[in-house]
Amino acid sequence: MDTRIDVYPTHEIAGYPVRAGRPLPFGATLVPGGVNFSIFSRHATACSLVLFEKGATEPLAELPFPAEFRIGDVFCMIVFGLDVEEIEYGYRMDGPFDPARGHRFDKTKILSDPHARLLAGRNVWGAEPDWSAPYPHRARIAFDDFDWQGDRSPGIPLEDLVIYELHVRSFTQHPSSEVKNRGTYAGLAEKIPYLKELGVNCVELMPIFEFDEFENSRVNQETGERLLNYWGYSTVGFFAPKAGFAATGRLGMQMDELKTLVRQLHEAGIEVMLDVVFNHTAEGNENGPYISFRGLDNQAYYILTPEGYYYNFSGCGNTLNCNNPVVRAFVLDCLRYWAAEYHIDGFRFDLASILGRDLQGAPLANPPLLESLAYDPILSKCKLVAEAWDAGGLYQVGSFPAYGRWAEWNGRFRDDIRKFLKGDTGLAGAVATRVLGSADLYGWNQRGPTASINFVTCHDGFTLHDLVAYNGKHNEANGEQNRDGSNDNESWNCGWEGESSDEGVLTLRRRQMKNAIAMLLVSNGVPMLLAGDEFARTQYGNNNNYCHDTELSWIDWNRQKAFPDLHRFVQKMIAFRRAHPVLRPTRHLTGEVSSASGLPQVSFHGTRAWQADFSPQSRVLAYLLDGAQAKGGTVPDATLYIAFNMYWEPLTFELPFPPATTRWHVFANTGCPSPDDIFAPGEEPELPQQDAILVGGRSVLILVAR
Repeated sequence: MDTRIDVYPTHEIAGYPVRAGRPLPFGATLVPGGVNFSIFSRHATACSLVLFEKGATEPLAELPFPAEFRIGDVFCMIVFGLDVEEIEYGYRMDGPFDPARGHRFDKTKILSDPHARLLAGRNVWGAEPDWSAPYPHRARIAFDDFDWQGDRSPGIPLEDLVIYELHVRSFTQHPSSEVKNRGTYAGLAEKIPYLKELGVNCVELMPIFEFDEFENSRVNQETGERLLNYWGYSTVGFFAPKAGFAATGRLGMQMDELKTLVRQLHEAGIEVMLDVVFNHTAEGNENGPYISFRGLDNQAYYILTPEGYYYNFSGCGNTLNCNNPVVRAFVLDCLRYWAAEYHIDGFRFDLASILGRDLQGAPLANPPLLESLAYDPILSKCKLVAEAWDAGGLYQVGSFPAYGRWAEWNGRFRDDIRKFLKGDTGLAGAVATRVLGSADLYGWNQRGPTASINFVTCHDGFTLHDLVAYNGKHNEANGEQNRDGSNDNESWNCGWEGESSDEGVLTLRRRQMKNAIAMLLVSNGVPMLLAGDEFARTQYGNNNNYCHDTELSWIDWNRQKAFPDLHRFVQKMIAFRRAHPVLRPTRHLTGEVSSASGLPQVSFHGTRAWQADFSPQSRVLAYLLDGAQAKGGTVPDATLYIAFNMYWEPLTFELPFPPATTRWHVFANTGCPSPDDIFAPGEEPELPQQDAILVGGRSVLILVAR
């Protein structure tokens, strides 16, 4: 019988039996009898593995890597006999401190493993950390022993998604959520029946990679509120789920809790997309902390100026050097891990334009990282979505390097719909383009409408309620004298700033919210809703709520009872979208006429049938979608007539004739009071007069031919 010799030590260091390790995979990996530790640094002169008993301040032992344990630029060592459930580890690197050449080694610092799959130090959300701790973000050894019970991704085609963006803590932290484990993955799992009933089939989770909520924390001198890094767009550990979001985080069970959530969402037919931040790290600029990358190999991991300072295309102090081959491999390894080990269905990349910048920060024509992600075999079924701009001024909506795979947050859709919604003129043509999937942005290179992630609101900016209740931002609670947050909100308060008791104002606001939802959900492309917008969640005019762990951020579920008509409207609009493939094409619609129906795929109208009004003063748009040509003609669908009247007075719209043997039925009319503002798909009442209809001021009408 052959005897394995690789399970026996060859050396003893600091009292531990060890042997030379394997360079791949990076991180800490369980092997027979021990743990393989592997860490990269091109420019370090020496490296030590630092072991701690769980929670201890002082190291248990330090194990220098012998020279023969370094393979190329990788330090690797197997340590035998560790009690892996009671051990935490880090690294101490030695090397030059020469910022002008990009080096910032400091052997007094203990550094976290960037490949660590578990991190300790922020195990319970909001628990005050020990500010004097020499090693705050402590790597632990993980076990991949979760029972997935045969789980598979729902595999929903991109065009069929209805995305729901949420913050894990905000979603259930409010007492009105009535869940057992508020503000956690487990709490979110308790709300799956609600999500299924609403009709969304993809949740996009704001950052859940380990971050430090106490990063840059401060006290608002006026209110006394502790302001935190609440949103988490400042990653500490890219492979580690946020322990503070787990009810079991204090027990180190956050991996299992998150995997359970994913499995349960998949069982309900809901995919999971993660909002990921690879454009910068939590280490900030030259005055920031040493966490991992800065002390491991600063020159390799960050884009630096010729003087050795940090380029700041992220607006957060540094920029990750994503097109360095080592960093590119790190990003790929990370996403492969989340796709394989957590069954994640897609990724939305924060400030993704940064990922296409070279070592000097210039945009690359063919960014290797973006290409690698597009063609990676493990990520081949994952949705890839770019926020196609960055804080350095690079704006690539419609021109992001796509490789046939990338979709984009369509900021142009948001802006044009918002302007049209509040009654701006000269937008009918632009809105016609947006609702048909933005062919001006995604048609020239055959990307198709599914490249467009359509949204009116997202975490960054006003909620839907605040979009129709505030003309300007009200961010005083952020402690920055209302200077932070965008000034370009394209909002309108319907005649009164903020909370109102005026019935006319409140009625108009409800109608405007329904108008926005209707425009979003009938548009070609992929719609994204912001959590809580379906029942008028408010942040009281704060459009940059990044720092509040209070009711200003938490979703108040009592509003579902206060706005039942809006909630009902959103449910039925989602159901209508699912019922009609003509709203979900994979190719841009044209004027091509069907021999079966005699109608073009799409035709535009105004108050007169077959006469579109794209004049500079127009505030109306109507269009006809030929259901016979839905899904390339393989799935016959009903013909739809959709009219937007953003003028403040009612207007009579002349109707085109419906296809032969059919008559117009009313699915939605936001100008009518609830419950007559919308009906269940298939239960629409017949329109009494078939040749014309009076559409109320600031209203949306949707008709179905059957």
